[in-house]
Amino acid sequence: MASVNGLHHVTAISGDAQENLDFYAGMLGMRLVKRSVNQDAPDTYHLFYADAVGNPGTDLTFFPWPGMPPVRKGIGLTSEVALAVPTGTLEYWGDRLARYGITVGAIETRFGERVLPVTDPHGLELAFTETSDARDFTPWEESPIDVKHQIRGLHGVRMQQRELAPSERFLTHALGFTRIGEENGWHRYALGTGGSGRTVDVRELPDTHRGAWGVGAVHHVAWRVPDEGAQGLVRDAAIAGGRRPTQVIDRFWFHSVYFTEPGGALFEVATDGPGFAVDESPDALGERLVLPPWLESQRAEIEQGLPPLTMPTSDAAGAMTSATTAKE
Repeated sequence: MASVNGLHHVTAISGDAQENLDFYAGMLGMRLVKRSVNQDAPDTYHLFYADAVGNPGTDLTFFPWPGMPPVRKGIGLTSEVALAVPTGTLEYWGDRLARYGITVGAIETRFGERVLPVTDPHGLELAFTETSDARDFTPWEESPIDVKHQIRGLHGVRMQQRELAPSERFLTHALGFTRIGEENGWHRYALGTGGSGRTVDVRELPDTHRGAWGVGAVHHVAWRVPDEGAQGLVRDAAIAGGRRPTQVIDRFWFHSVYFTEPGGALFEVATDGPGFAVDESPDALGERLVLPPWLESQRAEIEQGLPPLTMPTSDAAGAMTSATTAKE
């Protein structure tokens, strides 16, 4: 049976682009590995945050659309993104984020894992999750966060659906997930032997209204496959599962296929390569606006319409200004 290998990236909708950059690169210490545009709507940025080299599975990306209304929470959307952090670091993260007015919940336990719920400045729900699982992760030495505390990548996602059964059937039959447990109304599904970057939780809410994209929403969840051959097998499985996937779309840094799962959440299947270094030196990732070749002829117009961005810095006291703190 065709199956995916884990999370590739998650793309969400943010408000102001500079505020988004300040939070994810400055306060969270993730590396901006690609500064580009939404290839289908190039009047807005597409900002990619990841580990030092942009390993698949470490990448959280954003479309800044500050003019959109806030997300309408409800069924049919991916409702939360879990970020993997080293075991024993939740107190550090809770203190750091609360110090700057970020909404932080109480530490809780989910499926045996310690979790810190966090809401980003534009309303995206995050869950910092402790893990000691082996991962593809390259530390970023220039991060304002010490390596021992750095975010390791994407840990999992959560969805809320009107009916559990159709989504469960698609996850298990088309994408290769296995149901591994239920807790407090959440049903957990895992790829392979499970572990960090390989799970999705689904909750059935039959009487809840349908959600709608907006600032603070997850736009889509991308699942990783090693190459185009594996991608084709998953695409065929999606068709057999009653979905209507797109043709393969060349996103330049990876190849993509999109479809909605039965509950309405948008999924993508993305190849691991060719990767973010295909058009930039690894030591200069994210430093300039990069456009795919088919948009280069529009560069002047695109650049004129985008707001300027300033990379996060810290003042002499290490306080957050337009960015965040010095390394702790």
